[in-house]
Amino acid sequence: MLKRLCIMAVSLMTAAGAAAQHEPYHGDGIDDYLRFVPIASAYILKASGVESRSPWKRLLVNTATSFAVDAAVTYGLKFSIKSTRPDGTDRHSFPSGHTSFAFFGAGVLDKEFRHVSPWISVGGYAVATYVAVDRVCRNRHHWGDVVAGAAIGVLSVEAGYWLGDKLTGWNENVDVAVCPLGVSVAWRW
Repeated sequence: MLKRLCIMAVSLMTAAGAAAQHEPYHGDGIDDYLRFVPIASAYILKASGVESRSPWKRLLVNTATSFAVDAAVTYGLKFSIKSTRPDGTDRHSFPSGHTSFAFFGAGVLDKEFRHVSPWISVGGYAVATYVAVDRVCRNRHHWGDVVAGAAIGVLSVEAGYWLGDKLTGWNENVDVAVCPLGVSVAWRW
């Protein structure tokens, strides 16, 4: 039953996106806000006391490292490839930054809370998928842009966690402090 519902939902989103892709520019909308929901959910769950895979220190370091990888790859490609958007507003279509960020957040949510319930991961990826479909429906991206953005977002989490753990030895060599001016991360060598 669940499998059929998932297949129907994906089919409807795909059909709606394909039909709307050639419409004029609709402006930015809910996707501007929804892209933050998965990463915010990870931190809200952690702050609420839900058991995550990582302590606060590791979560902060690996999330920051994953975000740095995501942003570097996404915007490096976006400003070097210069693909025109379907609505013709600019030449920064490939890959989708909204989708990349949403899937980065969903990847962190999945990595940290999958052991609590697989539905947390499903929820994160469902929101990220909606962001991707909405970007196409709003005529801001082609399907290839959002697929590439999704792949970059998920892979950046894998690379960020690996790199963050290698650089820090995550539980031995890192100090994280939150202060009025921001977050401070110090590595002991």
